[in-house]
Parts: sequence; C-alpha cells; structure tokens
Amino acid sequence: MKTVRLRPGKERALQKRHPWVFESAIAKGGGDAGETVRVESAEGEFLCWAAFSPKSQIRLRAWSFDEAERIDAAFFARRIERALAWRERLAIDSDARRLIHAEADGLPGLVVDRYGDTLVAQFGSTGVERWKDVIADALLAATGLTRLYERSDTQSREWEGLPATTGWLRGSGETALTIREHAWRLTLDIATGHKTGYYLDQRDSRQRFGEAVRQFGCQRVLNCFSYTGGFSVAALAGGAQQVISVDSSGPALERARAHIELNGFDPARHQAWDADVNATLRRCLQEGQRFDAIVLDPPKFAPTAAHAERAARAYKDINRLAFMLLKDGGLLYTFSCSGGIPPDLFHKIVAGAGLDAGVDGYILDRLAAAPDHPQTVCFPEGEYLKGLAILKA
Repeated sequence: MKTVRLRPGKERALQKRHPWVFESAIAKGGGDAGETVRVESAEGEFLCWAAFSPKSQIRLRAWSFDEAERIDAAFFARRIERALAWRERLAIDSDARRLIHAEADGLPGLVVDRYGDTLVAQFGSTGVERWKDVIADALLAATGLTRLYERSDTQSREWEGLPATTGWLRGSGETALTIREHAWRLTLDIATGHKTGYYLDQRDSRQRFGEAVRQFGCQRVLNCFSYTGGFSVAALAGGAQQVISVDSSGPALERARAHIELNGFDPARHQAWDADVNATLRRCLQEGQRFDAIVLDPPKFAPTAAHAERAARAYKDINRLAFMLLKDGGLLYTFSCSGGIPPDLFHKIVAGAGLDAGVDGYILDRLAAAPDHPQTVCFPEGEYLKGLAILKA
C-alpha cells in the first residue's frame, strides 16, 4: 500500500472527518489514478484510506477513517447496502429517488439515481472509476435490478482527467422513461436529460409549491428556468388557472407541454415561452404584467466560491425583477443550486434584491434538496441546493 504524507498542520480537516485533501496539503507520496493510498500526518499518524487523483486539485478523497478497514469489493457492497437501507426509512412519494449521494454516503464521486426499474450512475472521480465494475455489480445485487445506465459526462470528470462516458453498463433498452412523483407522472430521457435525467432534488419543493399555490389562491404563475415543467405541473395541480413556463430549450418546453396533457390538465391553462429569462422578466415589467406566483430555479451560476461575486449579481437581478412583477401578497419560490453560494449569502442576495425593488416579504419556508440527497455534518459543501419561499408584503 502506497503512503501519502501531509504537510504539518494539514491533518486537521481529516481529523474532523472532512473527506477532501487538496494538492497543496501534500508533502510527499502519491499513487496511480484512483489507487487507494494510506494517508498520514506529518508525524506519521494514520489519518485515512483515500483514493489518489493525480490531476485533480482535490488530490485525495477519503474512503474510510478506520485503519482496520480494507477497501475491497466487500467495502463497496457494505456502503451501498447502508445507503439503500437508509433511503428505505424515508417517506419518498415517488418511484424515482437518489440512492447514492457521493461523499454524503461515503462514496466520493459516485451518484446513483433510480428511475423505476432503471439505475443511472455517474462516476465523477478516479476512485470510483477504478472500481466501476465492482460498484456496478454491487448496485444490481443490492437492488435486484438488471438495468444500469452510465451518465459520466459531468465537468468533474474533466477535472479528474477522465473522458466523458455514457451508455449502458448493464442491461439495455429504451432510455425514455416515465416516473411517478407524488400524484403526477413525468417523463425523462436518461441519455439526454439534465443530471442523470431529471432534477430529483426538487421533488419536495415542487410539492410544497403546489400546496402554497392552493393555500394562497395563486391564479397566474410564472415558472422561470422551467426545464420540463415540474413546477408548472405542481402549480396547475394547486389550482392555478394560467401557468407560463419560460426556458431557452425548445425540446424541454415540448416535454413540459406533454407533461401538462399527461397529467390531465387543460392545455389552454399553460403557455410555453422559448425565451431568455432575464429578457422576459424585463419585457413583462415594461408591459405592466403581474403574477400571483413566480418560480426562479436557475442553473448553477457559481460552481465554486471563486465565482460567487459574479453569480451574486445575477441572482440579485432576477430576484429584483421577480419582486417587482409580483402582486402584493404574491408568492416567490427562489433557488440557488450553486455550491459557491452558501445559504446565508443567498438570503442576503435576495434581501438586497427586495431592498432594490422597494419591497419586503415574509419567509414562509427555507428549502433544500429532498432528503434522499443528504447533507452531512462533516461535509458542509454538500449543501448545494438552497431556496426561499417568500410572500411579498
């Protein structure tokens, strides 16, 4: 077993069970891509077993802090079984869910979602890439399924020096699927959809939004960055009479239209605008349009903290416009999926937007990823999705 020794004082994060070690913390040692190495402090004290990544700024990702544990096929089977057992304790009202959430489940770089009888996996680090076949077999054994599709096409692969890889790992068949979420049916394509095919992390927020639309009697709803219309379906289920989905992807909007009909809603109650969101908000303001509820669920503006300042300006601008477009007593559901924007900063950004718009609001709810996308005490970076439900005063 190869050994990596850290610089003096750089052991503190691992001692607090944070799973990452950056290149600058390493004094000497290394390994092949994805190889398991023994990590020691400058004094030679054991810290963890970790996967070595020679090209990534995150040079080590911890597998285990137990010196007696061995990183072998049995290790991955145990971690997968533990993650699945924990999900079984959650009240997930859907046949689609996240089964493995990377660092939060002790498997750094690995994301696995289940859509009905199909698994979709992303191998985002050299460590899980090295163990791909073992992990694939363990996933099928633990779930009893036979179909596993790979969507390893994230930017993290590039940072790890790995090529994008997609396609069937186990089994075969159609990649277009239909899932149940709460009382709704939604469609997706695991080969081409965002992330592993769909935004499962917003499942609970979509339901809460539909309930809020009903509670506050929202009749006219604007869903910005709508993708395939999950929040639009929720709004119609909540009793909204007019819902507008805005996105710059024509194919996504076509699927949104199909979702409206698939769930039995009158297509006349829904409009799909293929347009830039920022320009649309400004145009609606110029035209004097007003809405009872607005959803802002933009893409990742700040992938890292280094992008936070630029992202803050973008978040502030769209929230300012949304506040101005809302009727008094209107509902704003606003989100950031940027890991570089922590929840307290996001709150300050939205507060600044309200101040610039000359309005205030009541925070009804603080929103996060659904619980099958867990956040852990030792890994705060896992809290990537955050949101606020605000009632305009």
